[in-house]
Amino acid sequence: MDVLLIPGLWLDASSWDEVVPALDAAGHRAHPLTLPGPAAGDLVIDDWVEAVVTQIDRFDDPVVLVGHSGGGNVVWGAADRRPDRVSRVVLVDTIVPHPGAMISEFPVVDGVVPFPGWGFFDDDDVSDLDDETRRRTARQVVDVPGRVPSSALSLADERRFGVPVTILSGSLDAESLPRVLAEWGAYAAEVDRVESLEVVTLHSGHWPQFSQPERFRETLVTAIR
Repeated sequence: MDVLLIPGLWLDASSWDEVVPALDAAGHRAHPLTLPGPAAGDLVIDDWVEAVVTQIDRFDDPVVLVGHSGGGNVVWGAADRRPDRVSRVVLVDTIVPHPGAMISEFPVVDGVVPFPGWGFFDDDDVSDLDDETRRRTARQVVDVPGRVPSSALSLADERRFGVPVTILSGSLDAESLPRVLAEWGAYAAEVDRVESLEVVTLHSGHWPQFSQPERFRETLVTAIR
């Protein structure tokens, strides 16, 4: 199975380095991607989606899409563009976005969104990242095109709801996810229409590929089928 690995904001293909060998050993073909950066122009989220669609079209058989954090918006958008070419979507500590959803708003500096530092995030997101991991990862971050996080995601093909979805959640499970989504309006409506949804709890912060790489890669290998 060809598996496209889509990073979250401020990350590139190297953020999957701890995952790729395990996927390959399991008989898959891992393809970690780096999404277009500021040098590519004045980009929006749909440009990132199209970059993934271009990669999907390289393969003869359906692929699995894995998206971490804001990369979840990207992979769901790609599944919407190619619902017949995606066999599963795996979302890492994020949920299925609705039409028009944005990742979030962050300060824009000279046309880019720089990494805000670990202190910007809630303690639940970062508490399992030790100091050395924080320092090492912070040295590898990349700037994000300024309009990407706050631009609206386009979704139009209802066949996307037929693509199976697995959510690898840091803290939520199948019982608590609906309670949380009940307060999120359009997100709940989108998730309710997914025909096959599985929720796996990682018991981690927001970056399990860094904080618990061994357990995370084992869980991801199990999710890909």
